[in-house]
Amino acid sequence: MSMFSRGAVGILVAATSLVLTLIGPSSAQSQGSEGLIRDPKQLVQSLRSGGYVIVVRHGATFSDQADTDPFNFDDIAKQRNLNEKGKQLANAFGEAIRRVGIPVGEVYTSNFNRAFETAVLAGFKDAKKTPDLTEGGLVVSPDENSRRAAALRNMLARAPENGKNTFLITHKPNIVDALGREWFDVKEGEASIFKPEGSKYQLVARVQMEDWPKLAVVVQ
Repeated sequence: MSMFSRGAVGILVAATSLVLTLIGPSSAQSQGSEGLIRDPKQLVQSLRSGGYVIVVRHGATFSDQADTDPFNFDDIAKQRNLNEKGKQLANAFGEAIRRVGIPVGEVYTSNFNRAFETAVLAGFKDAKKTPDLTEGGLVVSPDENSRRAAALRNMLARAPENGKNTFLITHKPNIVDALGREWFDVKEGEASIFKPEGSKYQLVARVQMEDWPKLAVVVQ
């Protein structure tokens, strides 16, 4: 008779794959290995205590859509929007956070609907839109793009409300501009988790959106 049931083997595989995600090469290259949390259970326990800033690239989108009217954020039909996978994963992401008891504090998003809808579908309350997290691209000046990158870094260094975690939902260009080329591979829905330390911040993990439900399984 096998030592493990089929369900136990499934949980073990999920846990192993999640550990590999948490210690992926981009994380090690960007901040070194000393600050990374390798154990999924330890990561959940840390997040339950609050004090982290979680930067999320918006969920999966339609690759055949573009922002054809980037000056009008109210015209959602002319934006690149979440596809069905993006909507489902955003919902599962929020459900997993509630299931494992990770406290949510302030939530800020880009002005684009794909970022704000990610927050709404995750069940985050009172999400606030801000230009600081909005993709500027070629429609704003290089100086403004640089200002937004600096603003994102400042938000990473700002300690959350006591016992809670701050969520920032933004775009790949903003993340790369603020954090460097090591984030060039950041995927839609991916979360980069930081611990503010004085006026700086330390990366502790990078988690794909589809892996958050695995965290809920691992800590059961």
